[in-house]
Amino acid sequence: MAHRTIQPKIFYVGTPVVLISTRNPDGSANLAPMSSAWWLGSSCMLGLSARSQTAANLRRERQGVLNLVQSELVGAVDAIALTTGVRDVPAYKVERGYRYEPRKFEAAGLTAVASDIVDAPRALECQIQLEVVIDGVHTFADPDDALLAFEARVVRSHVDDSVIVDGSDRYIDPERWDPLIMKFCEFYGEGVNIATSQLASGWRMPPLRSGDRQPVAV
Repeated sequence: MAHRTIQPKIFYVGTPVVLISTRNPDGSANLAPMSSAWWLGSSCMLGLSARSQTAANLRRERQGVLNLVQSELVGAVDAIALTTGVRDVPAYKVERGYRYEPRKFEAAGLTAVASDIVDAPRALECQIQLEVVIDGVHTFADPDDALLAFEARVVRSHVDDSVIVDGSDRYIDPERWDPLIMKFCEFYGEGVNIATSQLASGWRMPPLRSGDRQPVAV
């Protein structure tokens, strides 16, 4: 091995994609993909831009749904990867290709269904849907970076039978559950690149060496 000292542009070394559904001030639903999440017990830490509509909704409502995305839904995620629920799109997002989209579920081709406890809807097509309440909000890194860390506690779990261990009501089968992974702004499932990502172009990431992946159809 020959290591070099570099400064990576991003550190998304391989994290699962989460679609966070929240409720907007007018009562409509917002849906946003993210991949800065880590788990401990029945709680999750979510890293979000303080300028995002999702962050504003979570701070106001103190609740939402974490829809965990299986790899087959890569098209739905990519369809809204460069969208925002903020009507006045910040300049830095415009530069990366973002556009305002008030109807995120429809744009992603997903179905909003009512939750049991929280007001935000769940994404029906996601195999794992977690209703959460927000127990804390913290500034993260340099305050000038406008990043927030949210403590989200799961209060209700909805899991499709197809990924539950046979005869169990507590365990998800890791052989059946294939999460969509965001790795350095590219989509992976079962350890292989499964589709190109609009986010990668927005972040001006270099092309993959294979160079033959096609954009996925929604």
